[in-house]
Amino acid sequence: MLHLPVDPAAPANAHPAALRDFLAQCQALAVAAGRPRLVSITLEVPALDPLAVLESIFEPGERHFYAERPAEHFAIAGAEAVLSFSASGETRFADSQRFIDETLADAIVVGDQGVAFSGPHFFTAYSFFNDTDLNDTGRGEPFEAAGIFVPRWQVARAGDRTTAVANVRVTPDSSLDALTEKVWRAHQKFTRFEYKVAPSGVARAASPCDGRGTGCQPVVAAVSDEARKHGQAAHATGSDAYRAAVAHALTRIDSGEFQKIVLARAKDIRAVEALHPLRMLNGLRQRFGECYSFSLANGRGQSFIGASPERLLRVRDGRLLTEALAGSARRGATASEDAALGGELLRNEKDLREHRHVLDSIVRRLAPLGLQPGFSEKPGLRRLANVQHLHTPVEAALPPAVRLLDALARLHPTPAVGGTPREAAIARIRELEDFPRGLYAGALGWIDSRGGGEFFVGLRTALLEGDRARLYAGAGIVAGSSPEKELAETELKFQAMQTALLGEA
Repeated sequence: MLHLPVDPAAPANAHPAALRDFLAQCQALAVAAGRPRLVSITLEVPALDPLAVLESIFEPGERHFYAERPAEHFAIAGAEAVLSFSASGETRFADSQRFIDETLADAIVVGDQGVAFSGPHFFTAYSFFNDTDLNDTGRGEPFEAAGIFVPRWQVARAGDRTTAVANVRVTPDSSLDALTEKVWRAHQKFTRFEYKVAPSGVARAASPCDGRGTGCQPVVAAVSDEARKHGQAAHATGSDAYRAAVAHALTRIDSGEFQKIVLARAKDIRAVEALHPLRMLNGLRQRFGECYSFSLANGRGQSFIGASPERLLRVRDGRLLTEALAGSARRGATASEDAALGGELLRNEKDLREHRHVLDSIVRRLAPLGLQPGFSEKPGLRRLANVQHLHTPVEAALPPAVRLLDALARLHPTPAVGGTPREAAIARIRELEDFPRGLYAGALGWIDSRGGGEFFVGLRTALLEGDRARLYAGAGIVAGSSPEKELAETELKFQAMQTALLGEA
């Protein structure tokens, strides 16, 4: 990675001629090397809301990534792909690292690299499985087993500071005038950004609604048997099928095949108008302020959105942070009921055993990397809008030779979304579930140019395409699990997502 002394974003150089001279230097380096160079320009700008920016520049035919966690005071957005990469199979993490290393080796980076979210970021998503299936229409799944892109435009907020990053690919024959105009217009736009007014984040009725509630129908409804007969639903995991899958899993647990397996359901809903992913995301971010609210679009019409409660890992300043999050109970209607439910969860032998499976697996899987994780022996509670979980943070120093993706490859998927032992449980999931998981329970996040980054688990999610949405929900099955109770847990999770998207119970 090359850091040129000239900074086209500096006030003294902030004019088109200086920018063109800088890009000409970059092109000369591309000519000398005989290959393109990624050029990344970081600029600190007045306070911006990254989601509002993404709404303003949203294009349905372009890739985007958005994530925020209000409790940790950050949000990041990237749009349009200047570079992209995909991989599958057991080598997908190593192949991803090679792509990142090769890209950074030829990158030219300018601007203040000391501020949070500066420089090029690699927005990344890994599916639950190492490879992806055909979906239920016979087409390929909408997202790759491993998909990475570097955005053309990136805006991020950390605390009270906002950075904007422009990434361009300079080839030996690039038009310098066209590149200069594109980057200069972005520079001007982000320093004096004017938002478009976006519609509400809650799905509304179609045009017959008169605003007084007369003639209004819900935009989205659970798919009915009649609608399914007429082809309006691609899929819905029924209650009986799920109970049977849980019962079958319990017989496998009794036989000693595995100690835990996570089984999920899918529920399809349909709208009377197209579901805009960023408008839907507004409903999630308002309801689940403690979670990672996110949206990932593939540029081909499908978006994966959600509000995940679970960090998979974060690497920052040589420290790795992950967490065990497993064991669930509903929230109470009053403070007393809520506290009682939380207390029961902290004492529940089945949930404590499920939680310990996850924690032990994390520690065991990080050990070959030379990490010595620290954690509390007793879990605490992570309280969300509709559910509370047993929660244990895990932290470790990261040896210099260990990369973020090395740790991610060891941890993903965790027993919280797969099972224990991992290989035995995962081998049964495809047999017991009747839909392709895709990015559900996958790993989504970013890696920066300094090797840091953050990933979360794709939970509390919906796959959007046009007027259709597929919701996902799962539950951990261990000895002592009840098919009826696990079904109720998935219904609770479905209800939370549908309420957030539609604004109705």
